[in-house]
Amino acid sequence: MATRKTAARKAATRKTAPEAAQARRAPALATLGAALAALESKGTKAYREGLSRYGIVAPQAFGVSMKDVHGLAKVAGKNHALALELWKSNWYEARLLACFVAEPARVTPALMDRWARDFDNWAVTDTACFHLFDRTPHAFDRLAAWAKHDEEFVKRAAFALLASVALHDETTNDAAFVRALPLIERAAGDPRNFVKKAVLWALRGVGGRSAPLHERACALAEKLAARAEPSARFIGKSALRELASPAARKRLERQRAKA
Repeated sequence: MATRKTAARKAATRKTAPEAAQARRAPALATLGAALAALESKGTKAYREGLSRYGIVAPQAFGVSMKDVHGLAKVAGKNHALALELWKSNWYEARLLACFVAEPARVTPALMDRWARDFDNWAVTDTACFHLFDRTPHAFDRLAAWAKHDEEFVKRAAFALLASVALHDETTNDAAFVRALPLIERAAGDPRNFVKKAVLWALRGVGGRSAPLHERACALAEKLAARAEPSARFIGKSALRELASPAARKRLERQRAKA
């Protein structure tokens, strides 16, 4: 009898596989405090002091490598509430982690604008665009709005987002990207390095999507290369060089073969 009762108690408390996985994960990264403690444990002074070498300005940073941020994101899984708390903490690595654990389906245009106003370095900007914002249905609307913005990292976000959508989105037709080309043309004269590099990234990305877009991107690149502004010439010449590269042509050939 005692044996049967013991077995019954064990059966009653036995967890399913998903429940067990959640239980193992919960103590590690279920709360903001636990997540920040985990990030702090991965941080090093050397990595923190090295951020400036990559042009990353982060007043609050633990010094955690992106590899370790990825690892913690896998442990945490998707947790939108935690993502919001991580972002509000103002820690550099916490904001990176927020971009991975946030749920794209719960990201609103208002949240995108709110986070964009907080962008203060290229790494957080690009991570948000490349791993989260481009997976939402609001991407084209927000990039069009941000492209008109004066703030450096909000404007960078517009073109980092366009580049990310160009790379990841497999369903949007070419017309949406054609409509984005004038945004690139207008922003090409911006001399700020973080904006200029993102505009180039976007032009390359659009040009790599299809043969018709490649033709349009090359035409725009030639136009930019002939402009007076140094930044526009840099973007135009760099884009032409990269769009004409053997790797770019191979990608286009593979796309033609699939069509």
